[in-house]
Amino acid sequence: MEIYLICLASALIGGLMLSRLTKLLNLPAVTAYLVAGLLLGPFGLGRLNVPGLGFQTLEQVELMGIVTETALGFIAFTIGNEFRLSQLRSMGSSAITIGILQAVITTIVVDIILIGLHCCFPTIISIPCAITLGAIASATAPAATLMVVRQYKADGPLTRLLMLVVAIDDAVGLVLFSVSFGIATALSNGHVSVLAVVVEPILEIVLSLGLGSLMGWLLNWLEQFFHSRSKRMTISVAFVLLTVGLSSVSFEIAGVHCGFSLLLVCMMTGTIFCNICSTSEELMERVDNWVMPLNILFFVISGAELDLEVLSHPVTILVGIIYILSRSAGKCSGAAISCKLTKQSKPITDNLGITLLPQAGVALGMALTAATLSDGALARNVVLFAVLVYELIGPALTKCALLAVGEIKPEGRTSARRHNKPKM
Repeated sequence: MEIYLICLASALIGGLMLSRLTKLLNLPAVTAYLVAGLLLGPFGLGRLNVPGLGFQTLEQVELMGIVTETALGFIAFTIGNEFRLSQLRSMGSSAITIGILQAVITTIVVDIILIGLHCCFPTIISIPCAITLGAIASATAPAATLMVVRQYKADGPLTRLLMLVVAIDDAVGLVLFSVSFGIATALSNGHVSVLAVVVEPILEIVLSLGLGSLMGWLLNWLEQFFHSRSKRMTISVAFVLLTVGLSSVSFEIAGVHCGFSLLLVCMMTGTIFCNICSTSEELMERVDNWVMPLNILFFVISGAELDLEVLSHPVTILVGIIYILSRSAGKCSGAAISCKLTKQSKPITDNLGITLLPQAGVALGMALTAATLSDGALARNVVLFAVLVYELIGPALTKCALLAVGEIKPEGRTSARRHNKPKM
């Protein structure tokens, strides 16, 4: 137990110290946390086998899953807070159209390019693997985007649209992956499962939205019994923890696998709560301050989870580079096309796609499922390689895009220590 506590402390301190360096380089703090994870991971200081100094094995990092799952739940809960009725009335239909269309276009672009690669070099990648990677390409990581937005206090039309699109992207990606993976499995095994391709993904979305709605309503009902800020914040934190736990439950009914999406459940909880609770904005601000150390741990541990051994496989690097380039082209063109169809301004049309490039947790989860294919190891390694690249450069690109449209407010050089110093 003491070793894990020391590892968590090292992760927090290492991430914070490295953020001072990235600030000098004008890079987002989330980049520092990811790099700190790489340095403290099994391929960095962990190799020294000094107890408490970094994570010595990937298995040790995986044991921190409860921390990353909890942090992801709070991140999703915060993103759900963006779905306020006032915003949905002004850009709800546009966000839904963009969220669906950019994901579908990305999948199509990656599918076409990777299937073309198979036609030219059949031994490198199979069609089932290509189809699966195309669906995984649709997923966007909400955590890195949210951290950049919060760090630089970004606000404006692009930022508000981005938060809605990122949230919608998870549901769309879930459906696209389920359908594509079902087709890939059919091509490999010779039979199609209607349950796996159609019923189960739709049921997962419906169950997730239903559980999230219930939890949001219950949180608002319980919150009314408390009046002090600290107790209301505590009940909010407790409910997010409860929601994360419940979303991990899975069961079967008449042979149909039923489960929940952590991101969808927590997003829906935040959406319902923020729309029916009159004091939700003040509560969310206090919760955000409370979970900041948890968010830092999330990214440091995510950096430590990145398997650098994939860099030793030339085929993985080759397919990975093609995947990254085709996914980037798909996201940028898909966002641009959907923005033009919904008549967005030119700054949004030109920059939205760049902000959708980060990819992490959701894609890695899909890659683990894809690993069951005949050449699923290639799909998993390609996604690992892509996540390594996207997580390191994605936050900086998101910052550049928001800076280009003038929606970033500089952090400034205000010192909290000097600001809070009592006057003589």
